[in-house]
Amino acid sequence: MCGIVGIVGSDSDPELIERMTHSLRHRGPDRQRTWAAEGVRLGHTRLSILDLSEAGDQPMALGPYTLTYNGEIYNFRELRSELPGPFRSTSDTEVLLHLFARHGAGCLERLQGMFAFAVWDASAGRLLAARDRLGIKPLYYRELESGLAFASEIKALLELGRPTVDPTALRDYFTYKYVPEPKSIYAGIRQLPPGHWLTWDGQLRIERYWTPRAETVFTDEGEAVERLGELLGEIVPAHTIADVPVAVFLSGGIDSTTLVGHLDRPRTVTLGTDIKRRDEAPFARQIAAHFGTEHHEDVAASLDLDEALDAIPRVFDEPFGDTGAWATFLVSRLARRQVKVALSGEGGDELFCGYQWYSKWLTQKSSRLYRALARLLPPFSGSGRSSQRRAARGLERYAAFLGPFTIEQRRHLLGPALAVDGYDDLWHFRRHWREDLEPVKRMQWADIHTFLPGDLLTKVDRSSMAHSLEVRPPFLDHRLVEFALAVDAPLLRDVPGNRGKLIVRKLMEPRIPPGFFDRPKRGFNLPFKDWVQKRPEIVSGALDRLADSRIIRRPRRPRLTNEQTWTLLTLDSWLRQTGATV
Repeated sequence: MCGIVGIVGSDSDPELIERMTHSLRHRGPDRQRTWAAEGVRLGHTRLSILDLSEAGDQPMALGPYTLTYNGEIYNFRELRSELPGPFRSTSDTEVLLHLFARHGAGCLERLQGMFAFAVWDASAGRLLAARDRLGIKPLYYRELESGLAFASEIKALLELGRPTVDPTALRDYFTYKYVPEPKSIYAGIRQLPPGHWLTWDGQLRIERYWTPRAETVFTDEGEAVERLGELLGEIVPAHTIADVPVAVFLSGGIDSTTLVGHLDRPRTVTLGTDIKRRDEAPFARQIAAHFGTEHHEDVAASLDLDEALDAIPRVFDEPFGDTGAWATFLVSRLARRQVKVALSGEGGDELFCGYQWYSKWLTQKSSRLYRALARLLPPFSGSGRSSQRRAARGLERYAAFLGPFTIEQRRHLLGPALAVDGYDDLWHFRRHWREDLEPVKRMQWADIHTFLPGDLLTKVDRSSMAHSLEVRPPFLDHRLVEFALAVDAPLLRDVPGNRGKLIVRKLMEPRIPPGFFDRPKRGFNLPFKDWVQKRPEIVSGALDRLADSRIIRRPRRPRLTNEQTWTLLTLDSWLRQTGATV
């Protein structure tokens, strides 16, 4: 795993590319290199995973092509056997470079893995950059007066100067708890969407290269379970390919247990909490013992709160409201003491419809009573929030479950600095809302295209790479994603029984202790609300500052949820660290 940067088409100070590269040293502490030619400068920070020698260093050149690449190509050995070479290394980087030299952008359809890369073609004076199908690896870009700059993280692009804040992006943060692509929090800095590639040859062009289908193929349970077992049996071991040790993030839930169950006595790491009712460490310990793993465990104590509020804005470069970010940050720090690579169960809930709120969305019906209560009850009360969710329909209800604030709460909360006439707050969800799909499949499709890349994968990449740890999500191999989209809804979720991941359960239940998966899902989060209640001045101070900046209207005696509290605290911390204004 690595960090990539570049500037094309613009004469720049040689020290600028060095500063951009150095800003991403946490992504690749082993070696940093830059490369320059007429009209282009590229940089790379390397976390050595495959071929630890200097032969695998980047930027890497072959004829007119020079590559800077972040990711892992799991089928690189098969691809290498089809290429003539010659090869100087045993790295997947060199295979990708040879593959691009032979097939150009057509190489993308042959890659199995996670990646963001850029190739400069000196013969054509053209840059091509691409991001993997699901958006596991990030890629940001910034158009310049006569060129283009790109990087793995926003902080590298800020070396060119800090742009103004995009007020619509900040408004989006209150809807999604992250800034959705193609935006960033800054005007002029953009995200390349998942499954897209861009070219620059004096003009910028962006195209999609992968669109999955949502056509039902698997309607028989036995056939679906068998195919799932085949895919996992191939994909999970392939994700351990490395010349360094590998571990698994183990929570004791279905997804991480499934990964452990498809490996031979792996290392496992678990993060517990000092709030016992939220602690899943005992369940992880049970699974570790059952499969005989080499298990490592740590505890996140409440005194971590100050560190979290200081670290998270610097790690993400923009406001990020998922409370799971700090848990991932801590478990990544624990894992990095043991390994350079870890597997994560990210994507299992989205692919196989595991979220418990799905059943509420599907079974609760809007009514005139709930719509009246939603208007009359205090918007930030528990009963008010519940009524607002029950009153909403379709896409608005989906957004109310996934976002930190409901439509009614945002109407009362957002201040004049974020007022935008006629703005469609749900634009990102709306782009991926498929009324032609049945309800369970509709949410599956929306989750995979919005919440998964915008929230979960961003969370894992930044939190882990802050510790120079590469995290790989086997569930997001595109073949497994395409399979899940082809599975009939009744095989994914039992709506009346409020049980998701049915075929995953069917596959794994014979291999684990009886009844182990029957406990309620908790998620890999930490109890920030419990911690903050001990120090109410933290929230009060943040609300006062956000109100003074006209970003929000100061709510009276709000009963904020865990998620809302964290969303506001991290925004306040980011604003104070950056000095940004709206």
